Amino acid sequence: MAKRSGAEAVAWMLFSAGGMASALLAPILLLLFALIFPLGVAVPDHAHLASVLHHPLTQLVLIVFCVLSLMHWAHRFRYALYDGLQLKRLRRPISFLCYGAALAGSVWAVVVLYR
Repeated sequence: MAKRSGAEAVAWMLFSAGGMASALLAPILLLLFALIFPLGVAVPDHAHLASVLHHPLTQLVLIVFCVLSLMHWAHRFRYALYDGLQLKRLRRPISFLCYGAALAGSVWAVVVLYR
């Protein structure tokens, strides 16, 4: 069996944490903001939603959710390219692009949330 690096273990940990966060939070957020609120089943006050969004704990949870979901995507897409398309010879550029895109998306999420 090949010995794996510590960075690989961290990537797998972030992958599983992102999968769990996405599986638990994404359906709830989609149900609320794609169905319940637009259909008028529950109509929250704009001031209340703005105050919830500006709370530091809410911002932290949303940032962690975005970062973990993007890391989950990056790791899954990286291995889809490695194993699915058999692009193992391009290991370094694929890793750089996948995790670089996840990092860029995370920075963008922080900028948007704190603007």
